[in-house]
Amino acid sequence: MTVRKQVIIVGGGAAGMMAAISARRMGANVTILERNPRIGKKILATGNGRCNFTNIEADIPCYHGKNPQFVKNALESFNAVDTIKFFEKLGIAHKVEDLGKVFPMSDQASSILDVLLYELNESGVHIICDALVKNIEKKNYKFQIEAENGKTYPADSVIITAGGKAMPASGSDGSGYDLAVKLGHKVTDIFPALVQLMLEGSFFKSIDGVKFVGTAEIIHNDRSLAKDRGDILFANYGISGPPILQISRKAGELIRDNKDAYLKITIMDMLSKEEVRKLINKRFKTAGKKPIDFSMVGLINKRLIPVILKQAGVDDLKRPAESFSPKEQEPIVDILTDWRFKIKGTRSWPSAQVTAGGIDTREIDQNTMESKLVKGLFFAGEIIDIDGICGGFNLQWAWSSGYIAGQNAALLC
Repeated sequence: MTVRKQVIIVGGGAAGMMAAISARRMGANVTILERNPRIGKKILATGNGRCNFTNIEADIPCYHGKNPQFVKNALESFNAVDTIKFFEKLGIAHKVEDLGKVFPMSDQASSILDVLLYELNESGVHIICDALVKNIEKKNYKFQIEAENGKTYPADSVIITAGGKAMPASGSDGSGYDLAVKLGHKVTDIFPALVQLMLEGSFFKSIDGVKFVGTAEIIHNDRSLAKDRGDILFANYGISGPPILQISRKAGELIRDNKDAYLKITIMDMLSKEEVRKLINKRFKTAGKKPIDFSMVGLINKRLIPVILKQAGVDDLKRPAESFSPKEQEPIVDILTDWRFKIKGTRSWPSAQVTAGGIDTREIDQNTMESKLVKGLFFAGEIIDIDGICGGFNLQWAWSSGYIAGQNAALLC
């Protein structure tokens, strides 16, 4: 008689739910221990509530960490097409939008969570909520998982999918790292990623909420290290918007290493600097005696005008536009094409979408997600030192790593 293996999964997020379904389909008895009153809370916040659940372009270059190649086998074993098919079987019709982003046809993140919960319940996965795991020990080939509620749960295999530290309100507070460290694992330096940037400057309250389409770059030693384009949004602390989130990891790396980090914004990024120079010169001449601030209305967001002019050294905003010489126009041209800000830091964990850093991948078998230090211990998802760019890549990593961790954790010894 074959005895079913008992698999305990610590954390009921995306990776945990996928691992549970995968292990259960392999015939294991599976239990999810979740610290929150319900599982899957973070999924509801993804994609602005629409759940960008994968990306058809998911591949190694879309991921960061000390060893991005670590994702290779997981992505090959369970790729974006597999993810789409998996959810189609659960009832999710999908649509592909710009840049390869895949959403449920319903445009509701709750749809993804609903079908996962249904599958978990139908397949017989045991879900225990309000069960914060405080310690994991292995004795005589068996694991003992101790929860804060005083209960102990035995297991043949354990998968830790407790997330990182981003969005702590979802339950990710870094406690999974503590469990891993107690079991002998190392955690690389962690910092917020896919997060807004805080900038030096005293004028941000006056332009809070101003949005424009432009290009953003992270600059160090006059070299551009990361670049993206799209909707950029000024805030009272600095700056936000999809391009900012996309390049924020590089800023976080520089700050972590105590290196200067600067943000370059190009407001008029559809024209060369020379074209902007000619445009400004012609505009000021044509404006005649109109005040310089009014002469720029219709060219850029008018709330930006006084800030840009003052940053360009213009003291009298009512001075006639035609009176500005080409030399005096040049600082304005510079700001419209290359506005530099010193980055003070990133916003903190509650604002971050993902954690950069995590369990050292050198201590995990990339083919199985099993610990190289403790047999029968597995990891999946954000807790590992792997993070993706914005656009469905982090959820794909959760599905891929969870899938192979669940499969291998369920294999009988």
